[in-house]
Formats: sequence, structure tokens, C-alpha cells
Amino acid sequence: MEEVKEGKEYSFPKEELKILQFWDDIDAFQEQLRRSEGKKPFVFYDGPPFATGLPHYGHLLAGTLKDIVTRYATATGHFCPRRFGWDCHGLPVEHEIDKKLGIKTRGDVLKLGIDKYNEECRSIVMRYSKEWEKTVKRIGRWIDFENDYKTLDPTFMESVWWVFGQLFEKKLVYRGYKVMPYSTGLSTALANFEANQNYKDTVDPSVMVAFSLDNDPDEACMIAWTTTPWTLPSNLALCVNPAFEYVRVRNPATGKVYIVADSRLSAVPGAVPKPKKEKGKKGGKGGDAKEADAAEPKGWEVLSKMLGSELVGTRYQPLFPYFSSLKTDSSLTNGNAAASGAFRVVGDGYVTADNGTGIVHCAPAFGEDDMRVCLANGIIELGGDVPCPVDGDGNFTAEVAEFSGRYVKDADKAIIAHLKAAGRMIDVSSYTHSYPFCWRSDTPLIYKAVPSWFVKVTDFRDRLLAANSSTYWVPSHVKDGRFQNWLENARDWCVSRSRFWGTPLPIWASQDMEELVVVSSIAQLEELTGEKVTDLHRHFIDHLEIPSKKGKGMLRRVDEVFDCWFESGSMPYAQLHYPFENREFFEENFPADFVAEGQDQTRGWFYTLMVLSTALFDKPAFKNLVCNGLVLADDGKKMSKRLKNYPDPSDILEQYGADALRLYLVNSPVVHAETLKFKKEGVFGVVKDVFLPWYNAYRFLVQNVLRLEAESGERFYPTQVDLSGATNVLDRWIGAATRSLTAFVREEMGAYRLYTVVPFLVQFIESLTNVYVRYNRTRLKGRGGASDCQFALASLFDVLLTVSKVMAPFTPFFCEAMYQNLRRALPEDAPQSVHWCDFPEAAQAQHIQASVGRMQAVIELGRIIREQNGRPTRQPLPSLVVVHPDASFLADLDGELKQYVLEEVNVRELTTCSDPNQYATPSARADFKVLGKRLGGRMKDIADAVTKMGPEQIAEYEATGSTQVEYKAKGSGAVERETLQAGELQVTWDAKQLEGTSEGDMGTKGAGGVLAVLDLRADEGLQEAGFAREVVNRVQKLRKKAGLVSTDAVDVFVGAADSAAPSTFTSLLNRVLETQSEYISGVLGRPAQPLADMPAHAVVIAREQQTIGADDSLCEFDVVLTPPILAS
Repeated sequence: MEEVKEGKEYSFPKEELKILQFWDDIDAFQEQLRRSEGKKPFVFYDGPPFATGLPHYGHLLAGTLKDIVTRYATATGHFCPRRFGWDCHGLPVEHEIDKKLGIKTRGDVLKLGIDKYNEECRSIVMRYSKEWEKTVKRIGRWIDFENDYKTLDPTFMESVWWVFGQLFEKKLVYRGYKVMPYSTGLSTALANFEANQNYKDTVDPSVMVAFSLDNDPDEACMIAWTTTPWTLPSNLALCVNPAFEYVRVRNPATGKVYIVADSRLSAVPGAVPKPKKEKGKKGGKGGDAKEADAAEPKGWEVLSKMLGSELVGTRYQPLFPYFSSLKTDSSLTNGNAAASGAFRVVGDGYVTADNGTGIVHCAPAFGEDDMRVCLANGIIELGGDVPCPVDGDGNFTAEVAEFSGRYVKDADKAIIAHLKAAGRMIDVSSYTHSYPFCWRSDTPLIYKAVPSWFVKVTDFRDRLLAANSSTYWVPSHVKDGRFQNWLENARDWCVSRSRFWGTPLPIWASQDMEELVVVSSIAQLEELTGEKVTDLHRHFIDHLEIPSKKGKGMLRRVDEVFDCWFESGSMPYAQLHYPFENREFFEENFPADFVAEGQDQTRGWFYTLMVLSTALFDKPAFKNLVCNGLVLADDGKKMSKRLKNYPDPSDILEQYGADALRLYLVNSPVVHAETLKFKKEGVFGVVKDVFLPWYNAYRFLVQNVLRLEAESGERFYPTQVDLSGATNVLDRWIGAATRSLTAFVREEMGAYRLYTVVPFLVQFIESLTNVYVRYNRTRLKGRGGASDCQFALASLFDVLLTVSKVMAPFTPFFCEAMYQNLRRALPEDAPQSVHWCDFPEAAQAQHIQASVGRMQAVIELGRIIREQNGRPTRQPLPSLVVVHPDASFLADLDGELKQYVLEEVNVRELTTCSDPNQYATPSARADFKVLGKRLGGRMKDIADAVTKMGPEQIAEYEATGSTQVEYKAKGSGAVERETLQAGELQVTWDAKQLEGTSEGDMGTKGAGGVLAVLDLRADEGLQEAGFAREVVNRVQKLRKKAGLVSTDAVDVFVGAADSAAPSTFTSLLNRVLETQSEYISGVLGRPAQPLADMPAHAVVIAREQQTIGADDSLCEFDVVLTPPILAS
């Protein structure tokens, strides 16, 4: 093995760059695929991003999750090809070109030419592909960019045509007018799930408008409320709730009569009087209180009341003349309320009393409920024209002369002014509400009836729910909640867009739309048109015509292109060019084993995958799904380039490395669909808490292997050591802990719970460094003999090699770097990369881990007692008594683990006992902070009962974590029982004064049913031993400061720093060097000598003054290091 740098000199990011180059040199990813070819496939679908923008933390997060799962799948014996995909069509691309070319309207595109426009779009779709590839590669993700799929490829587009053709054959496609969320910024309708992605609080005008009734004796008006005044010129009906009570009221100030819902009368300004506030009362004590004489303002007079059902059929005068021709003369209908014609009152339960006036104005072209209600009541006819005087860019057409050419939202003020002038405006105010904006152009959406092509999702909604029930999601609440709810309320999906850059709808239609031909392949189109087809974009096929078979002349393609979500939802088939190629592979391996994206895709890609796969094959497109949450800035706000409220991903990668970023993301709430407030400090924390300890354990191994090889003159081959015969308890324990880690990762990865792995890894690394390496330093350094040293090093080697394979999917760079050095000690046929290795098999070994856990608990108690009583760890103490009722617990400590307890607690003797009362007296008290909220008024009585608990009951509570106390209930005096759980009581143990001891000689601490009793007295011999440990510690620190390594031999001289030092200190120092010579030599490799014996000609390598003790007993001495030859 090669020597490695000290932790503080090791740069994880720089080493990662070396690993990237290494992977390139050996073609690591492609070779991994070649090695696994022929194994059981693990099918993964990668959702295609747009390459018109740069990758952000959300992309890095999803990419990391995908990489971990696919690396793990490969390591566990699967063939896992993964291709990167690009979303190349749609509004995001067109929006960029519109900005670049200054295009504002559809007419601008037609003037430029669809061919030129589309080629401009093609030129930018891969604008940032190199940046994407660089960033994806830098994060450590292995995915095939060379064999990627693009939604603009003719093969991909042809499969999209096939998907649509299948839907058409199944009679799941129809054309109709439907009110859709419409982006005037992009001049196209959006899918409902797109409209839900960008809501903002918006202030809109709030108006109440009077509609005059026909032939009313009072010339009454109905008052309707709206926040979209621009829709009023298109009004065709008024809607009431048939079950509501309405009132006919008169305004005494004007004499005008109005109709409004009784429950909403107070919403009309001035309709209901507001009583004046009561003035202050006059008069002193015992005097008469008098109210000010003030007349209350009068409200509107209620003339009569009626149900909404009685108003249905009432006719009224149009506000504007534009569509008055749709009004039917009431004299021709014989008073039939159900007669056809516009400008009638209709009834429907969707009218609420939450706001407004209880009367809704209906413009069927601009409201989904408006359209439904007007169709149901014969205001308009199914399949007939719907008045829609707004063009594709959101401007009024010539049908509304006064406002022609104006953007609808900008026309609100003019419409309000017009109605004021006509005496129709009752009230104008403002209204703040949450309103949808276009997720791409960030312009307010309107709702608009557009001729579109739809998939009848409502026809197979039950099958969607059944398909969803067969999938596995992490976290499950997203599947069972958000996604399930979305499917239960799924509406027909508008899959067409009136745009240019996209896969064209393969529909050729006659002029009257009665004859339709849906083309499902390039070959079919060539056969029907007699033309060679090389590209399926609009400017290559729009001119192609198909002869009618019904004598309707030539059929031409409809204008629309597919919604880009239809394309991405088709990717399982289109990326393989199914069914034209790869039929067998697809049909044997569908649905996919795994997909992963952000939670927002529940209404996006996850949804479209599910819809199309269910419609085509009656099954979901995926078996397992990991859904991540949103990564926010540190301040909890959305990450914003403009605000610069987050660190650039490239800066994080450069400063801390990809492995640290990967673990930080995976170990956060974002992996189970919650939000993460990204903190740079969190990434650093991963380096400090995970990678540095892990690296230091690895470095310690390498250092001691090199030392062993230098001392023996032979190469060390750890795999030649038979670890199955381990006799050292900690060798067996760390092997078991490693197997537990392996088994745990297998179990959690099998359930796609990636977020549970990192905490377990951190715990394991802590056990490895703070227990195994720390407790075995003397063995690993060879002080227990060469044979034992080789066994310990082989054990540590095996652990680190196994962990590099287990964690390789999570931290691919560091595991590779570590493996490359460890591989030097492996047989020549070992795989060249850790990512070509099989994932280790393992079974958990619980007993030995429990035993070492017990040892750690005792050692921790000993450390706490020392700390509480001011006894340094380096000061040896006489004895430790461990008390526990379980004989197996005590047997563990009396056996192989005893020596480790003695060394770590630094005591000369360990005694075990099952009766705590021999050494200490326990007492318990209730934890008011913990119990207060739960017990409330019973707290004091129960606290008093706790103080009366006896030693046996306290011991029971300590051992089991539960006990019951009796107390008298207030009021009744009845005896009640309360169960108290672990953490609700505070138990203390006071040491008994044993024979031959004084107060303060013994220290105690209990926890988890274990009681530790530490003898705090140190005689002269123990004090000298403690002094020796302090001297050794100072020498080791000076060696490190001087840049010496463990194999560098030096002589050590120690003496009083001042020649005038007390003779007692000098004699103590010299006595320690003599009496503790064996210990000092064992640690330093040679004895320390008195400074007075250092030869005058000695070359000093390092010299430093050291101190030992507290301020009131400070001892100063010098430590000098010299080369051994010159010092002799």
C-alpha cells in the first residue's frame, strides 16, 4: 500500500478529480455494463430535463438518488443500463426563442416562417448539454450520455405517434371545446397540473354589476359579483343556487330594486345598516346612564323573499350588445323556463354563499363551471360555437368593438368605466386572492375555451387507481395521499398545444373534421402520401396531404403539436423506439423497476407515465418510486439566482467534494418528500463527522501496515490471514458490526429507504474509530507481538475493504480512492474498480454486539464519574465496581472484555456485583419538565409518590424503563396508579461509606440499569503512573509537532525546566522515569532519560517546555528529542 497524507492535508475534492480521471482511463462505467451484461435486468427510467437551463440542487438531488439505487442494483447482480434523456420540445424552448427574436404573437411566428422558427428552437435545445454532462459527471453519477435519448429524434417521435394511435384505436381520444388554463404569455392552453404549479397572491378588481330583468314591474336588477370584469362582455347567463333564499330589496336613497341572496345582502355596500358605536355613559355613581340620541342609518327595504328555484328562467337584458342575437324572445317560448336562448337565469349547486352576492355571471368561454352550466341549461349547444372574443394572445377581437385589440386584463378599467357610465356598476373595490400564473412566462393565466384534443382519462379512472395501488412509493404518504387524490379527481387530459416546436399530432382531417386519419408510423405516412419522410417536425410534414376515402378531397394535418408532457410520459416506449425495435426486451422488462423525481412530478411526469401505461397496457409504468422534496435556500425561500440566496453547486463541489454533498442530501428530510433548507455548514459537517474519522481509520491502517512491512522486510497480505479463527473479542465484534452494517444497508436499500443508511454509517464509523481502533492501538502498532498485530491489521483491513464496497453507491469517490490503495494488498485478480465488485453478503450477529455495547456503557459511566469528580483519565485509580442484576451482563465484563474496561477506565481492578445496595443508595425524583404537560394537576401528588420509591422499585425502573406508583387522587381521595416510563424519572445513586473509606473517596453513576462505583483514591504508586502517562502524552505531541512518524526512532530526555526547580519535583520526575520505565518504553519504543544525562554534543530535533497540573500545583519540565546515534 502507498503512504497517505494526514487528514488535514488531504483534499477530498482534489482526490475526486483524480478518481474521475481514473474512471475515464479504464472506461469504468461502460466496463461495468459489459461485465454485468447477461444478468437479470434492473430497468430504470430517467425523466428528461430541459437542457435550456443549468442544473440546480433539485437536479443534483434526484440524480444522486438515481445513481445510488442503480449502482446498488448493479453491485447486487443486475444488468442496469441507464441512459440520460433530454426534453427538447415545448414551451420552455419556444419561450427562449420568443425572447431572443422578440416574438410576441402567433402571427409573428407565421410571418417569420415555421421552418425558420423551428430550426431556431432546434439550435438551442442542447445549449447547456455540456454543462449538464460536466456537472452530472462531477457529482459522481454514472449514466450514458453517448447513448442518450432526445424527444426530438425521429425514432422517439414515431413511438409517440404509435402511443397516440393506440389511444385513438381504443376510442380514448376526442376533439372538443373545453375551458382550459390558458397562458397568454405563451399563446397556448396548459394542462390542469401545469396550472397548479405557480399560484401567487394577486389583487384583482372586485365588482358588483346590476343586470336589468325583462318586463319586471319594479324594473328590478339582479346583482352579480366577479373579479374578472373582462369576461362581462361575453356574459350569456346568470346562475343562482336553487336552494338558497333570495331577497327583493329597495334602496331608499335611489328607489331602485335589486335581487340578491339573503345571506349575502350584507356584502352589498349600504344594503345593511351598521349600528353606530355606543357613546360613553354620563353620570356618577348611582346616577342615570343615558345613551346619545342618534338615529341609526336606514338599510335597504326588504320587499319579498323567494327561493333561487323561483328565479330560474327569468330573463334579463344583456350588459353589452355583442351577443344579443343569442337572446330568444320570451313571447316565442310561452313562458317555458327551460326554453333555449341566452340571457336567462339558471340554477346550479356550485353557487356558494362564501363570497359575492349569491348570483354568478356566466361567460361559458371563460369558466369551466360556466361552460358546464350553460351546456346543461341549453344556453349553448354541445359541439356548437361558443362566443369567445379573445384571441390566442389574450387580446379582444373585433367582435367587441369598444375594446378590440386590448389585452383582457388591461381592459378591466375601461369595461368598469363603461358600466359605470351605463349605470350598471353597484360597487368597485379590490380583492386579494391566490391566482394561477404561467409556470414558464410568469404571466397570469386566464381560463379560455379552446378547440383541443383530449385523452378520456375519466373513462379509465378506476383502472388508474388500481394501477397505482400496485406500486411501492417512498414515502408512502405521497402515493396514498397527494397522488391518490389527484387520480381520484383526474380530468380528461388536453394533450394538444397550438404551438410549433413539438411532435405534431398525427391527425389528418377533412375540412369539416368528419373524416379523420391517425397515422401511427413513418412507414404509414409514406404509404398514405407517397412521399419520403425523414423528419416529423411540422415544417417537414405540414404540407403532406392524404387523399380522402369519403370523397372529401385532400385531408390535411391539424395544426396542433403534442404537449411535451405527453412526450415525456411516452419515454418508456419511445426511448427504445418501441414497438418498431426492442419489442422483446421491452415486453419482458416492463414496467420499470425504479423511477425517482421530485414531489412536483406527482402532477407531472409520474402522472403522465401512469395515465399512458394504464391506457395502453393496464398496468403502471414503474414498480418502485422514490419521491424527493424541495431544496430551499437557507432562509427557507425558493432558491433565486437574482437574490443569490444560495451557494453555487460548483463552489460546494470544489470546496467540499461530491461525496459530502451526496451524503448531506441523502441524509436530509428532502429524501422523504419534505423540504430542505440548504446550508453550506451542513455539507462541512458531513466532512467533519463522517469523512475525516473514516479517513483517519484508513490512514491508521496504512501507516501500521507500512510500519509492519518495514520492520519485517516482507509484504503484508491480509487476505492470507484466516479471520474466522479470531480469538480477540474486539476483532470478532468489529467483524460482526461490519456484517450488521452490510445487512442493514441491504435491507434498507431493498425497501428504497436511502435516508436511513447515513445515520447507521455514522454510528459504525464512530464505533470503528472510537472503540476498535482506539482500544486496539497497541495491538495495531505491534506492541502485542507480530502475530497478534497481523491479525488485528487484517481485521481492520477486512472492515475497511468491506465498507468501501458497501458504501460505494453512496460515496463513490472516497470508496474508490480507498479501494485503489487497499487493492495493492489483494490478489492480482481483484477487480480494478470498487464499482466492479459484488455487494458483500452478510448476516447480523447480535450477541457480541450487545456484549461490546455493555462494555461501552460501563466505560462511559466511568468517564462521567471521573469528570464529575475531577479525576483526569490519565490518572490510574484503584478499582471499579459494576453492579447489574443480569448475570450474563456481568459475565461479559468478567470475560474477554475485562481488559478493555481496565484500560479505558484506567483502573487496576474490576469487580462485578448483582446487588447495588452493597455500594450505593438510590433515590428518584420526577422530571417536572418531561411529566408536567402529561400529568397536569396530578403532577405534585405523583412527584411526592416518586420520592417514596424504595431501592428495589428504583432498580426495577432502571432495568426495565417502567414502573407504577400509587397516589391519592384529589377530591375523592381514591388510590390511583400511574405508569411512569423511561426518561420520566431522574435516578441518582449516592455512594455508601464503606469500611476504610472517607466521604468523597467513592464516586457513583447509574444509567440503564447499570451502576458504576469508582474508587477515587490514588496512592503514591498510582500517582507516579499517572505522571508517567502525562509525560508520554507530551512526548507524543512533540513528536507530531516535529513532523516525526511512528517509525522514526529518537531518544527522549526529560528534566526540570528550571535549574532552580524544587528538588522534590526533580526527584519525583527521575523516580517516575525509573519506576515507570517499562510503561514508557512500551509506548515510546525506548525509555525516557533524565535531561541531565543528555550528552553535550547531542543534536536537538525538538525541545519544548511542558506543564502538568492545575494552577496551584503547576509543574514545568522540558522534553527534548534527539537522534539516537548522536545521543549515545
